[in-house]
Amino acid sequence: MIEKMKKLTFLVTDKEYDSFIASLRELGVVHVQQLQKGATSQQLQDGMALEQRYKAALQALEIYAKTYDGMKVPEVMDESTSAEALLQHIEDLQAEELNLLHNIDALQKDINMLEPWGDFDPASIKNLSAASAQQIHFYRCSSKFFKNEWVDTYFATPISEQNKSIYFITFSEEKPDIQAEEIFLPAGTLSGFIAERKAEEDKLNAVRAELLYINANSREELNTGLISVQNDISLSKVHLSDERVAGDVLRLMIGWVRADKTEALVEYLEKDKIYYEMEDPAYEDDVPVQITNDGYTRLFEPILRMYSLPSYHDIDPSVFFAPFFMLFFGLCLGDGGYGLLVFLGGLFLALKGSEDTKSYGRLGIWLGLMTIICGLLTGTVFGIDLTKQDWAVLAPVKPYFLNDNGVGPIFGYSPMMVISVIIGLVQVLLGMVLKGCKAWKNYGFGYAIGSFSWVTALLSAIALYGIPACGVALPEVVQYILMGLICISTIGIFLYNNPSAYKNPITGPLLNIGGGVWATYGMATGLLGDLLSYIRLFALGLTGGVLGGVFNSLAYDMTSSMPWFIRWLPMVFILLFGHGITFALSMISAFVHPMRLTFVEFFKNADFEGGGKEYTPFKQI
Repeated sequence: MIEKMKKLTFLVTDKEYDSFIASLRELGVVHVQQLQKGATSQQLQDGMALEQRYKAALQALEIYAKTYDGMKVPEVMDESTSAEALLQHIEDLQAEELNLLHNIDALQKDINMLEPWGDFDPASIKNLSAASAQQIHFYRCSSKFFKNEWVDTYFATPISEQNKSIYFITFSEEKPDIQAEEIFLPAGTLSGFIAERKAEEDKLNAVRAELLYINANSREELNTGLISVQNDISLSKVHLSDERVAGDVLRLMIGWVRADKTEALVEYLEKDKIYYEMEDPAYEDDVPVQITNDGYTRLFEPILRMYSLPSYHDIDPSVFFAPFFMLFFGLCLGDGGYGLLVFLGGLFLALKGSEDTKSYGRLGIWLGLMTIICGLLTGTVFGIDLTKQDWAVLAPVKPYFLNDNGVGPIFGYSPMMVISVIIGLVQVLLGMVLKGCKAWKNYGFGYAIGSFSWVTALLSAIALYGIPACGVALPEVVQYILMGLICISTIGIFLYNNPSAYKNPITGPLLNIGGGVWATYGMATGLLGDLLSYIRLFALGLTGGVLGGVFNSLAYDMTSSMPWFIRWLPMVFILLFGHGITFALSMISAFVHPMRLTFVEFFKNADFEGGGKEYTPFKQI
């Protein structure tokens, strides 16, 4: 349900302004509309930058806690005096960590270069070169390309051989002319670099331990700082949400408040003698939106928000699409066994998950239950077609499974295909009813007549021709009533689909007739296409069951020649691998296609506008 809003216009003097803003924040019910579109200030920009720093620091601490779980944390450390000082300390520690990582990486490269040559003092090489009046060079080449003539000419002396490469030194008065890679070693000893790396690693561990300590002991202080900054940002935005009027003497502000929360606000305004006007929103106003639903429907609000919040002039579709989405999910997943997995996963999240994930767990419970029901109705559990099993317990219910081997074809088609189209027709007609209700709400009943006429005509035609097709004869009087409803609906479709056109009595009827013809063309082509989209509910559910059955057959047939004490292992592997792939693909389909049916077919027929802006009252966080 979309909560009703009231529009408030305030006029306050500079003297009243600060106390007025403080009182609005304390009341916490007014959504302040920004009149200076795109306005900003240095204070706002600084606050938003500081907010991002706090969020980045908190996120980094979470990552440290997960990555270095088990690292020893100091019992006592010096703590910063303020949240902002603590934030700066965290950023300094992160910068130090990055610098240490660079140092360790550089030292490791030096160690890798020196390891093939062993631990020696570079000064001894210089002394040897000076004493022998020979240049000493370091080389590396592939072992198979090392030439013995280098030994005779340049006194090449192999030092080590690693990874099919030979490391050697040469002695000569001039640089040797050999086909090998010359190595330029860093100035230092291998043991010295290893000791430096150990020292840097100890510093790195100390930095990380301090970050873990901050996460364990000072996280609340950071959260408090973040909340304080967010409050400052909110206040800065409000300061940019007024306009100077009457020669800059007064400030004009516009706000929105829920209609059921005006009492305390009006009491304050009257008490402090603040000038205000309260009125219902005009159609052209940019009204913020707050939707309120029961516990069940609220679980599906994240799906609605993936598309958009409704506009203030829409009818909240959550309560209407929620049961359909649940049903579509069950039909698309289509396997009772997979539904059990979804149910158990949702139950685990609902009981053991974080506060942010518990609602998704409860949603998973509903979706899993519906999938179990749909899977049992169609006779499919983990790819097993129950109608083909010779189990005595299933004998009484086999004729009632909704597949070709149970109920059997309906009008020559698979029963689930027919049911999918019927469900689609119900949702499309419901969308048309909501479209009419929206027009009635915003413009008056006359503007809803066209939509209601289409619904009445379609339902009457379905009853007039569909019921006899099912073998049920309609009494003659009922037939006349249905034909009369169709004729009356036709009048509404062709002569009253656009009441505003009758402002001109000459062109009004012609415009309505033209609009009716165009609507009839759109209905004849669009309705068929919409209904055909719902057939995928049957197709996707059937595909998942068939794939599961294929992997069941593979697991059985490919291992049939093996003894049982060996056979079970490859069977389990094939079943887990095959059903894992099938479950993953089916889950994707079970989310994507119901969303498509909701966002395209249902929202289109319901004339869902969307684009609503969240109602966010100005208050202390």
